[in-house]
This record gives sequence, C-alpha cells and structure tokens, in this order.
Amino acid sequence: MDPRTPCLVGAAQRTVRDQPGPEPLDLWEDVARQAARDARLPAERLDSIQLVYTDSWQYDSPVDRLAQRLGAAPRHRAYSRVSGTAPQLLIGEAAARIAAGELDSALVAGAEALATRRFYRKAGERVPWSHPADPKPPYGWERPPHPAELAHELFLPVHTYAIMETARRAALGLTVAEEMADRGRMMAPMTEVAAANPYAWRRTVRTPEELVTGSRFVGWPYTRDTVAVLEVDQAAAVVLVSAELADRLGVPADQRVYLRGWAYAEDTWEVAARPALGSSRAIARAAEAAFERAGLGLDDLNALDVYSCFAIALRQACDAIKLDPMDSRGLTVTGGLPYAGGPASGYVLHSTATMAGLLRAQSGHGLVTGVGMHLTKHTYAVWSSEPGGVLGDPAPVHTAEPVKIVPLYDGPAVVAGYTVAHGRDGAAEKGIVIVDLPGGGRAHALVSQPDLLADAESRELVGQPVTLTSDGKVNVAHW
Repeated sequence: MDPRTPCLVGAAQRTVRDQPGPEPLDLWEDVARQAARDARLPAERLDSIQLVYTDSWQYDSPVDRLAQRLGAAPRHRAYSRVSGTAPQLLIGEAAARIAAGELDSALVAGAEALATRRFYRKAGERVPWSHPADPKPPYGWERPPHPAELAHELFLPVHTYAIMETARRAALGLTVAEEMADRGRMMAPMTEVAAANPYAWRRTVRTPEELVTGSRFVGWPYTRDTVAVLEVDQAAAVVLVSAELADRLGVPADQRVYLRGWAYAEDTWEVAARPALGSSRAIARAAEAAFERAGLGLDDLNALDVYSCFAIALRQACDAIKLDPMDSRGLTVTGGLPYAGGPASGYVLHSTATMAGLLRAQSGHGLVTGVGMHLTKHTYAVWSSEPGGVLGDPAPVHTAEPVKIVPLYDGPAVVAGYTVAHGRDGAAEKGIVIVDLPGGGRAHALVSQPDLLADAESRELVGQPVTLTSDGKVNVAHW
C-alpha cells in the first residue's frame, strides 16, 4: 500500500438530550478529543482542523478557538459554508492533502446546539455562549436566494422540497393519496433504524400511517414527522491519517476505513430554474463518477446512507441510481435526518461516523451521500474496509443549465410544482406555485384564497392552467 493512502481511523458522536446543553465549542472539543483517542493520536498533534459551519452560534474565530482548546497548532485550518455537502467536501480535501503529502492527520468536526437555543428562546433568555463574533458576519451561504424567490417567500427548504415532490408525483402519475402512502412505507423502516441508534434524536418506531397522518402539515404534502428535525443538540467528528502514520500509531488494519472514491455535482441554484423539477441528472452523474472512481457498483455495497432531509431527496436519489426504496439493505444506517437528527450542515459527519463503525465491525463497502441547499449540491462517497480506487476531487462532474426565471408576469401559465404552507396551528396559510410560461421560462406565484388552497390539497394541481397577475412586486395565481 502507498504509505500516503488516507484512512479514517477515528470517529465520535454525541447527542445531548437534556437542555440547556453545552455550546457548540464545547461539543466540538468533546467529539474531537474522542475521535483523536479512537485514532490513538494526541489531539495536539493534529495537522489540520476543519469545522462544518454551525447555525447555532457565530464565533469570532471558530477553528482557532477549538485549536486553543485542544492545545493544537495545525498548519491547515478551514471553516465551511452552509451546506449538507460540507462534511464530505472537507473530508475530501483532507484526504487529498494527506495523499499529496501535505498533511499526516486531519480532524473534521461539526456541532449544533439548536435545541438549547430553542430552550433559551422559550425562556426569554440570552444565549450565554463564549467568543461571539463582533460584528456578526453574514450568514454562511454561498449565494443568497434569487430576488424572485425572496419576493414570493420561497426560501424555506420545507417549501422548496415540497414543490419538487409534487412535480415528481405528477410526472409519475401518482395520486395525492398514493404519494403519501408510498412516503410512509419508505420512511417507516428508517424509524426502526433510529430506534436502535443510541445517538438518534427520535427513537420511536412509527407506522407508515402515523408518519403521514399523525402530525400537522408543514409544507403540504409534507407532515412534520416526515421532514428533517433541525432543532437538535448533536456533534460528530472523524480523524483521517496517512497509512504510514496509522502504522506508527499502531492502528489495527481492521480499524481503518478507506475513502474509495467520491464525487460532487450541482443542480441549478434556484428550484424554478431546474430543467426538470422532479428529477436530477446531477445526482446520477455524481453517483456514476463515485462508483467509477471506487471501482465498485451499487450491487457491491453492503450498507447505504442516502441523504434524507425530505422524501424527495431520497426519491430523486433512488430514481437516479436505480435503487429500490424498499431495498433490503435499507436507505440509512443512522435513521436519517427526520429521526436520527438533522443538525443543519453537519449530518453527513454522523452518517460517515456510523458507516465507519459498521465497516470496522464487518468488512465491506458503504455509500454515504450528501445534499446541499435546495437539492442543489450533491456528494456521493464510497467507503470501504479495503483500500483501492481513485479519490476524486471537488470539481463538479455535472452542472445543470438553468431555465430562465421571469420575476413578474401577467397572463396564462401552467403549474409545474406547488406547495401549501401551513402555520404552527396546522392551518393552511398560503400557496406557493412555480409555473411554466408559454414563451418558455418559469415564474413564481402566490395563492391566498382559502377555497383555492383547499382545492390545491384535494387533487393534482400540476398541469393545471392558471392565470397570473402581477402587482409590480409579486405574482398571484388564479384558476
């Protein structure tokens, strides 16, 4: 084996159920020390410290603060932007630098304490955490929402993903009831995995019917029990080292897990600009590239963790890689974001740590996927108990050509996808629609009349001719 071969030799996770819990810096330190001990590597010897962006708190210098806590002086430091793909991008960079001889060891960690933030918010108290950034930096996304999206209040994932779900449902000719029943059947087994996962946030087994009818709608047709649970206190970390350093540290061969190959791809940043709202060529290309680099195929894998923030993320992935949603291997090793927990940008650290544990316990290969923003960014990573393959790099293997967005429009159109936003009391508040325009391009529109909202939830609205009128700020749909 090439002595520069990177391998994952340390992993740690932590879930805090009693609030108020520790701040993110405390959680970072805890899982970093645990992962370093698992790797048999003193934390102060880490060559690289990389952190996934935390939504919970804006620190003045997050990586430096953690390095000080660990007594480390890493020559490489990085703090990600907001994205569910960030953990894999950081892991990929660490592996590449180790393979190139730039580093011998690297830590990638992430933590969220959003459940504790909610605790303080409900108590009417300020969050008493350390080292606040002053001034507070801009939010960590790479690109802000499109002005037309902001004008039509389409920026919450629970709405954008629901729109893509309705587009897929219509494309397949499913009824509203059939889509919901299929969603329940697909996600109920995930609750069983979460129930057996000591780090899972929700550890209750649920039936398919309970998942789709037992809680309020959030962004119709999604219920609260079928979307990612964001307000969690969770942290995870992994340590990668070169094979040469693993030998010096005395890490047994069966405790080393290898990144056989990975790939990154992008869809359009705006949902309305997608060539097809209900499917993704970018996912297919990311998977194809990752499998080719790994020298393995879907049938060679022993375990899977498909990113599951919303059902459409699972479904588009299954469609793209030709995976049966009821595959006997299951879709998740953790329980997924709705049940194991969806700690903002950090979930893939948890799925990677869990996959590493499985591959240590029994040899084989596993797939871990990531999704960023509004099904915009995609990572596919093949992990293995056996070295081999080609790592890959963060350059996108696919970028989608966007459809033109028309901000304001008056005239006829056809519904391409839609959702009905519901409030905390369960009542329908507004409809958000993406439409195809006669001359090409797409536009957004709002729906407010209660009778139209009820109609939209009672039948398939995709394909429905509508009329848009503009008031100079937003479009309103009527039919």
